[in-house]
Amino acid sequence: MPLKRTCREVVALVIAREDRALPWRERLALRLHMAVCAACPRFERQVLTLRRAFGAWRHYSVSEDEADAPADRSV
Repeated sequence: MPLKRTCREVVALVIAREDRALPWRERLALRLHMAVCAACPRFERQVLTLRRAFGAWRHYSVSEDEADAPADRSV
């Protein structure tokens, strides 16, 4: 596959990178496209922001569930 990618292909790579490690050729194509495109780096930042937000929410929701759980009084 050529190194020149469309925005649609780069979006797919950014999303795929969340699930798996990209081969060097795909990483290079991603970096080259990010250097010349204004929209795709913005999308990448949005994905990173969502990842951080979901991570914080997951941590918050686990703590909240533990606080709401009834105390074990069988001891």
